[in-house]
Amino acid sequence: MSRFDFISTPLTGLMLVQRKAIEDQRGFLSRFYCAEAFAGAGINKPIAQINQTLTHRKGAVRGLHFQHSPHAETKLVSCLKGEIWDVAVDLRKGSATFLQWYGEVLSDSNRKSLLIPEGFAHGFQAMTEDCELLYLHTAPYCPESEGALNVADPKLDIGWPLATSEISERDRNHKLIEQNFQGIIV
Repeated sequence: MSRFDFISTPLTGLMLVQRKAIEDQRGFLSRFYCAEAFAGAGINKPIAQINQTLTHRKGAVRGLHFQHSPHAETKLVSCLKGEIWDVAVDLRKGSATFLQWYGEVLSDSNRKSLLIPEGFAHGFQAMTEDCELLYLHTAPYCPESEGALNVADPKLDIGWPLATSEISERDRNHKLIEQNFQGIIV
Protein backbone atom coordinates (compact mmCIF):
# COMPACT_ATOMS: atom_id res chain seq x y z
CA MET A 1 0.00 0.00 0.00
CA SER A 2 1.39 3.38 -1.01
CA ARG A 3 1.57 5.99 1.72
CA PHE A 4 1.36 8.81 -0.85
CA ASP A 5 -0.90 10.07 -3.59
CA PHE A 6 0.98 12.03 -6.28
CA ILE A 7 -1.45 14.52 -7.82
CA SER A 8 -0.61 16.40 -11.01
CA THR A 9 -1.10 20.17 -11.18
CA PRO A 10 -1.69 22.32 -14.27
CA LEU A 11 2.11 22.90 -14.44
CA THR A 12 3.87 19.84 -15.87
CA GLY A 13 6.18 18.21 -13.35
CA LEU A 14 4.83 20.13 -10.36
CA MET A 15 3.00 17.70 -8.08
CA LEU A 16 0.95 17.83 -4.95
CA VAL A 17 1.85 14.99 -2.60
CA GLN A 18 -0.86 13.82 -0.23
CA ARG A 19 0.62 11.92 2.71
CA LYS A 20 -1.61 9.15 4.05
CA ALA A 21 -1.68 8.60 7.80
CA ILE A 22 -2.30 5.54 9.90
CA GLU A 23 -4.32 6.76 12.86
CA ASP A 24 -5.51 5.30 16.13
CA GLN A 25 -6.36 6.57 19.61
CA ARG A 26 -2.70 7.50 20.26
CA GLY A 27 -2.40 9.77 17.23
CA PHE A 28 -0.97 9.01 13.79
CA LEU A 29 2.03 7.84 11.79
CA SER A 30 2.63 9.48 8.44
CA ARG A 31 5.49 8.56 6.13
CA PHE A 32 7.17 11.77 5.06
CA TYR A 33 9.40 10.48 2.31
CA CYS A 34 10.21 7.13 0.69
CA ALA A 35 12.85 6.95 -2.06
CA GLU A 36 11.08 4.02 -3.72
CA ALA A 37 7.68 5.75 -3.84
CA PHE A 38 9.15 9.03 -5.07
CA ALA A 39 11.20 7.22 -7.73
CA GLY A 40 7.90 5.80 -8.97
CA ALA A 41 6.76 9.42 -9.39
CA GLY A 42 9.89 10.26 -11.38
CA ILE A 43 12.05 11.72 -8.59
CA ASN A 44 15.27 9.72 -8.73
CA LYS A 45 17.82 12.02 -7.11
CA PRO A 46 18.70 11.47 -3.46
CA ILE A 47 17.91 14.03 -0.79
CA ALA A 48 21.04 16.15 -0.31
CA GLN A 49 19.84 18.74 2.23
CA ILE A 50 16.98 19.18 4.69
CA ASN A 51 16.00 22.66 5.96
CA GLN A 52 13.46 23.87 8.49
CA THR A 53 12.01 27.38 8.64
CA LEU A 54 9.86 29.23 11.14
CA THR A 55 7.84 32.26 10.07
CA HIS A 56 6.31 34.14 12.98
CA ARG A 57 3.89 36.63 11.41
CA LYS A 58 0.68 35.86 9.57
CA GLY A 59 0.86 37.48 6.14
CA ALA A 60 4.67 37.28 5.91
CA VAL A 61 5.97 36.32 2.47
CA ARG A 62 9.19 34.47 1.63
CA GLY A 63 10.54 33.88 -1.86
CA LEU A 64 10.55 33.45 -4.79
CA HIS A 65 13.84 31.47 -4.82
CA PHE A 66 15.49 28.94 -7.13
CA GLN A 67 18.92 27.63 -8.10
CA HIS A 68 20.47 27.64 -11.57
CA SER A 69 22.17 24.58 -13.08
CA PRO A 70 24.37 22.79 -12.26
CA HIS A 71 22.91 23.20 -8.75
CA ALA A 72 19.24 23.13 -9.77
CA GLU A 73 17.14 21.31 -7.21
CA THR A 74 13.88 19.53 -6.69
CA LYS A 75 12.20 20.55 -3.42
CA LEU A 76 9.59 18.79 -1.33
CA VAL A 77 7.95 21.49 0.82
CA SER A 78 5.75 20.60 3.78
CA CYS A 79 4.10 22.60 6.54
CA LEU A 80 4.59 21.02 9.98
CA LYS A 81 2.82 23.69 12.01
CA GLY A 82 0.24 26.26 10.94
CA GLU A 83 -0.89 26.95 7.39
CA ILE A 84 0.78 28.49 4.35
CA TRP A 85 -0.13 29.34 0.79
CA ASP A 86 2.70 27.78 -1.19
CA VAL A 87 3.55 29.01 -4.70
CA ALA A 88 5.72 27.61 -7.50
CA VAL A 89 6.51 29.49 -10.73
CA ASP A 90 7.61 27.70 -13.91
CA LEU A 91 10.85 29.25 -15.19
CA ARG A 92 11.86 26.46 -17.59
CA LYS A 93 12.96 27.77 -20.97
CA GLY A 94 10.61 26.49 -23.67
CA SER A 95 7.99 25.20 -21.21
CA ALA A 96 4.36 25.43 -22.31
CA THR A 97 3.59 26.90 -18.85
CA PHE A 98 6.55 29.32 -18.71
CA LEU A 99 5.98 32.08 -16.10
CA GLN A 100 2.73 30.51 -14.92
CA TRP A 101 2.31 29.91 -11.21
CA TYR A 102 0.41 27.47 -9.04
CA GLY A 103 -0.61 27.99 -5.42
CA GLU A 104 -1.76 25.45 -2.84
CA VAL A 105 -2.62 25.55 0.87
CA LEU A 106 -0.26 23.37 2.89
CA SER A 107 -0.94 22.84 6.58
CA ASP A 108 -0.20 20.60 9.51
CA SER A 109 -3.73 19.23 9.29
CA ASN A 110 -4.05 18.52 5.55
CA ARG A 111 -0.71 16.66 5.30
CA LYS A 112 -0.05 17.95 1.80
CA SER A 113 3.38 18.69 0.36
CA LEU A 114 4.35 20.41 -2.85
CA LEU A 115 6.94 18.60 -4.98
CA ILE A 116 8.67 21.36 -6.92
CA PRO A 117 10.90 20.23 -9.81
CA GLU A 118 14.08 21.82 -11.09
CA GLY A 119 13.41 25.01 -13.02
CA PHE A 120 10.72 26.39 -10.71
CA ALA A 121 10.92 29.31 -8.29
CA HIS A 122 9.31 28.83 -4.88
CA GLY A 123 7.79 31.09 -2.25
CA PHE A 124 5.02 31.12 0.32
CA GLN A 125 2.84 33.29 2.51
CA ALA A 126 2.11 32.45 6.16
CA MET A 127 -1.65 32.15 6.66
CA THR A 128 -1.33 31.71 10.43
CA GLU A 129 1.14 32.77 13.11
CA ASP A 130 4.27 30.68 13.73
CA CYS A 131 4.38 28.52 10.60
CA GLU A 132 7.03 25.81 10.53
CA LEU A 133 8.13 24.30 7.24
CA LEU A 134 10.36 21.39 6.32
CA TYR A 135 12.17 21.37 2.96
CA LEU A 136 13.83 18.34 1.38
CA HIS A 137 16.28 19.33 -1.38
CA THR A 138 18.01 17.19 -4.02
CA ALA A 139 20.97 19.61 -4.14
CA PRO A 140 22.73 21.56 -1.41
CA TYR A 141 22.37 25.32 -1.36
CA CYS A 142 24.96 27.06 -3.54
CA PRO A 143 25.02 30.88 -3.20
CA GLU A 144 26.68 31.33 -6.61
CA SER A 145 23.76 29.51 -8.29
CA GLU A 146 20.95 31.29 -6.45
CA GLY A 147 18.29 33.13 -8.37
CA ALA A 148 15.11 34.88 -7.31
CA LEU A 149 12.02 36.66 -8.57
CA ASN A 150 10.24 39.58 -6.98
CA VAL A 151 7.05 38.38 -5.25
CA ALA A 152 5.24 41.52 -6.43
CA ASP A 153 6.30 41.28 -10.09
CA PRO A 154 3.31 42.38 -12.23
CA LYS A 155 4.34 39.91 -14.98
CA LEU A 156 3.55 37.09 -12.56
CA ASP A 157 0.52 38.76 -10.97
CA ILE A 158 0.50 36.31 -8.06
CA GLY A 159 -2.69 36.69 -6.08
CA TRP A 160 -1.28 36.47 -2.57
CA PRO A 161 -4.32 35.80 -0.35
CA LEU A 162 -3.41 38.24 2.45
CA ALA A 163 -1.86 41.67 2.60
CA THR A 164 1.89 41.26 3.04
CA SER A 165 2.67 41.90 6.71
CA GLU A 166 6.38 41.30 6.40
CA ILE A 167 9.02 40.56 3.76
CA SER A 168 12.79 40.59 4.03
CA GLU A 169 14.72 43.50 2.55
CA ARG A 170 16.50 41.00 0.32
CA ASP A 171 13.25 39.52 -1.06
CA ARG A 172 11.66 42.96 -1.46
CA ASN A 173 14.59 44.07 -3.62
CA HIS A 174 14.70 41.17 -6.08
CA LYS A 175 14.58 42.56 -9.61
CA LEU A 176 11.48 42.39 -11.79
CA ILE A 177 11.53 40.01 -14.74
CA GLU A 178 13.26 41.66 -17.68
CA GLN A 179 11.50 41.91 -21.04
CA ASN A 180 14.02 39.61 -22.74
CA PHE A 181 13.97 36.86 -20.04
CA GLN A 182 13.43 33.53 -21.80
CA GLY A 183 13.74 31.18 -18.86
CA ILE A 184 16.36 28.96 -17.33
CA ILE A 185 17.84 25.76 -18.69
CA VAL A 186 17.68 22.75 -16.37
